[in-house]
Amino acid sequence: MAAPRDTPQRRAIEAVLAAADGFCTAQDVHARLRAEGHGTGLATVYRHLAALVEQGRVDVVTSPGGEARYRSCSGSHHHHLTCTECGRSVEVRIDAIERACARVGAEHGFRDVHHTIELSGVCDAHPAP
Repeated sequence: MAAPRDTPQRRAIEAVLAAADGFCTAQDVHARLRAEGHGTGLATVYRHLAALVEQGRVDVVTSPGGEARYRSCSGSHHHHLTCTECGRSVEVRIDAIERACARVGAEHGFRDVHHTIELSGVCDAHPAP
């Protein structure tokens, strides 16, 4: 997919994601854009999000319900720990997993091994019952 053009719509989508505390659905981004007076259509939001994910500028995770959720990305390889209550998310690096993936790949004659790991729990903002 080609890089998204530097358009007011793309900049507005990136601004919404940068201001978010956690992951947002495409519908969340679209609703925020509309609330701010942008006329960006939902299809345009999806198209830009897909291109930004492909470029590594935006992260995407799948919620337990199967919905894609997006957030601005730091650029380096990382995983996410996401609160199941409020959606707040932090980037985490887990070196032991990186080493294990490389080891398992080598043991089986694979290279360039990729993985996807999504971590979730309840953040400190939500006290235990």
